[in-house]
Amino acid sequence: MNYRIPIPAVDFHPPIYACRFNDKPFQLDGNLDKEFWRNIPFTDNFVDIEGSIRPVPRFRTRAKMAWDHENLYFGALLEGDEIWATLTEHDSVIFQDNDFEIFVDPDSDTQAYTEYEMNALNTTWDLLLTKAYRDNGKPVNGLELKGLRSAVYIDGKLNKPGSHNHSWSVEIVIPFAALSECAAENRAPVSGEYYRVNFSRVQWKVDIKEGAFAKRLDKETGRPLPEDNWVWAPTGVINIHYPELWAFLFFTDEPRSSKDFSIPEDELRKWELRKLYYAQQAHWDETGSYSDSLDVLKETLARLSPCEANKTVQELPFQLSTTPHTFEITCPSQDGARTLAIFSDGKTTSFSS
Repeated sequence: MNYRIPIPAVDFHPPIYACRFNDKPFQLDGNLDKEFWRNIPFTDNFVDIEGSIRPVPRFRTRAKMAWDHENLYFGALLEGDEIWATLTEHDSVIFQDNDFEIFVDPDSDTQAYTEYEMNALNTTWDLLLTKAYRDNGKPVNGLELKGLRSAVYIDGKLNKPGSHNHSWSVEIVIPFAALSECAAENRAPVSGEYYRVNFSRVQWKVDIKEGAFAKRLDKETGRPLPEDNWVWAPTGVINIHYPELWAFLFFTDEPRSSKDFSIPEDELRKWELRKLYYAQQAHWDETGSYSDSLDVLKETLARLSPCEANKTVQELPFQLSTTPHTFEITCPSQDGARTLAIFSDGKTTSFSS
């Protein structure tokens, strides 16, 4: 059976990154070899979007992040000799080229998040997702991230195959003012708070024809082979729009290590709610209704989850409310002062108990 919202084939282990405050002078040119980035660590190497069940990407990709009082800074290094781009119109569907993509959910509710894509020509596409597509979210393509700036640096030659090609790198500067509508309390972050962030590198398989790159075609269909999706935080499905599995970006005003931070307990509890959400959506697909039984949902998880760790849920005092067309599942926060909730449209939230 084809399920609308597949249960991920990965457990809840998103990367953690300590985003350091950096007030050094910044010159935007796409080149990461500069003083601004000197003491800013790279992320781990990107992996396939489905996780360790897939081969290690054939080209290495890493990113860096920093912040000041006004802006969030991104830098990424995309290694490999296949450096090409064709799209030149802003808000084109950039992933039809090789591209680099950023996803930012400032308040970790898995809704109202920003997507930004760019190719090696520095052609860009920015949009807002009201919800994930799986939850019937709609893209707001008219969104313009006010004040955003980006640049590309190419170590090689664009659209010219050859051994001289080594990598391309990008820099993106996003003002917090452009993200504040989706952020908690509609403001910039302070030290100790976190955003949820992910990156994706789309890489098409290519051949060299008449001295140029050309997408490799399927011999049976004549259409391009599926693209590779290499990400920082794998989602366990070929779908980047699983914001609950994106990385944790902790803001710090000191040069701290990512090992100094850990995933908050309430986010771990939200993951337990999320597993029950997956089970509810699968139950709807199978029966045409949502279940009013936690035991049924637990049985559904045990039966369908492709990941052993996701076959069970932590023993928490869950409460389940179901109507013919919607559901709500809750549990207490770690300190008991608030209630954590997930709804049928995927949104997570908390409110005073």
